[in-house]
Amino acid sequence: MKMTGAQAVIECLKREQVQVVFGYPGGAVLTLYDELYKAKFPHVLTGHEQGAVHAADGYARATGKPGVCFATSGPGVCNMVTGIATANMDSIPLVVISGQVATPLIGRDSFQEADISGITTPITKHNYLVKNVKELPRVLKEAFYIATTGRPGPVLVDIAKDVFDTPFEFEYPEEVHLRGYQGHHVGNEADVDRAVEAIEKAKRPVILTGGGVVLSNMSDRLKHIVQQMHVPVVTTLMGKGCVPDTYDAHLGMVGMHGSYAANMAVTKCDLLVAIGARFDDRVTGDVENFAPNAQIVHFDIDKVEINKIVHADISVNGDLRWSLPLLDEKLAAHETHLADRYGEWRTFVLDMKAAHPFATRDLPDAVSPQKLFEEVQKWTDDDTIVVTDVGQHQMWAAQFFDLNKPRRFVTSGGLGTMGYGLPAALGAKLGCPKSKVVLFTGDGSIMMNCQEFATLHKYGVDVKTIVLHNNVLGMVNQWQRLFYNGHCAESLIGDNPDLTAVSASMGVPGTAVHKPEDLAKAVEALFKTEGPALLDVFIPADENVYPMVPGGKRLDQMVLGGEGK
Repeated sequence: MKMTGAQAVIECLKREQVQVVFGYPGGAVLTLYDELYKAKFPHVLTGHEQGAVHAADGYARATGKPGVCFATSGPGVCNMVTGIATANMDSIPLVVISGQVATPLIGRDSFQEADISGITTPITKHNYLVKNVKELPRVLKEAFYIATTGRPGPVLVDIAKDVFDTPFEFEYPEEVHLRGYQGHHVGNEADVDRAVEAIEKAKRPVILTGGGVVLSNMSDRLKHIVQQMHVPVVTTLMGKGCVPDTYDAHLGMVGMHGSYAANMAVTKCDLLVAIGARFDDRVTGDVENFAPNAQIVHFDIDKVEINKIVHADISVNGDLRWSLPLLDEKLAAHETHLADRYGEWRTFVLDMKAAHPFATRDLPDAVSPQKLFEEVQKWTDDDTIVVTDVGQHQMWAAQFFDLNKPRRFVTSGGLGTMGYGLPAALGAKLGCPKSKVVLFTGDGSIMMNCQEFATLHKYGVDVKTIVLHNNVLGMVNQWQRLFYNGHCAESLIGDNPDLTAVSASMGVPGTAVHKPEDLAKAVEALFKTEGPALLDVFIPADENVYPMVPGGKRLDQMVLGGEGK
């Protein structure tokens, strides 16, 4: 059928069953937005392009579907670079569609021109510059395929302005043929056999779960494996929820702010089975002394990640949708009662967990972060989606908030992007409207994209925002106090502005809490408020996140709280 390039983009989105687009219009995409208007295609206008890309990211993490966003050329799409890099680091499927100046003007430093393909080459899974309208259907089909298959990631499609206006004969391809790209990777079954053999011989095994388990939707299969073996489990930040936090042998998060039991179990285990984890430096600490007594088995879809940081004695390279069912079947076929074999080891690590739980200080005259999370947990259920910004509050959320399902913890892991939380919560709620969405943020992070309160109000998106307000850039300040002689260089925010007034000015009511005796009623009122609302909770500026593994130290060289908690 005959249509213009702009009409073709909308038609492609329909063919890919896209439910909503997040974006911000501008000169290079006016024709696209005109067709969007005519088609009445669902679109959310955010307050900033960075808000749009983070919202698409939050939507993708919560739903498992690709997030889609629009931006104009030059400054418009450049404002999305941080969000694209965020998605790339955490392997989140995004399709970013941007306008470019008209084909004859490309490369001439034209008004609002930027080489966004060149800028984003290192931070996208793939990107395109479309100058021929006939290529548009194929490119968009490939973009969605690449973003969602294999190891997911962001794909950028930059489209010259004149392409949107050009008519052509539209035909959408049914299949994708990409030379050298394998979307679904089936590995070597013999590698799984070697992993099973190692598991059967181990006396002190630990399973390390990463974000790959969530992305592959293999949480239920992994949970069955874990329960079958009754083996201790530790998780990365991105893997939180893929094994229920309430599983009795779950030791919590591992790494810089991981639990004492998790870090010590990794240090003392004789077998570490890493599944869908990439051994980030925040997980390993001193990588040369990471899991020093263990044989390491690494399951991962991306061959580049295997042996990149930590040497794997046994590597299982392939899609977890292939390898985990096979592992489960092979373990079930063996007569060895693994759960009985690991009993003594399990008791040892659970004793450590009981002796050194996550805890913050008891504060009779101030709200403790731990108490805040305990109060909020009372008003949530297993379908609640917890979103965070980046900093101390992020680590406390990972430590104290129990989650029993995957895709219920939405946070910026690898890039650690402040300002991510509010727009990501917007996207998560739009993707999962029946789930409660709670955002935990800090008084530093919330100011970076606070304009999205107006977006929540405009579209009536029910996100409950909780600010842990300490008048400092919490994590920066903690490091300065502990390792930089107390020199709080530019980490003191002060008590301006009034965040409840900021949110209220954009249509989101806010309440502040200073005293611990007022906390329970304030949390209750927050969740009983219809629509989006904010709770600004003041906590001490000198509250630290513990345990803490100082940079470059071993996991067993943790700094603990005052009472060893």
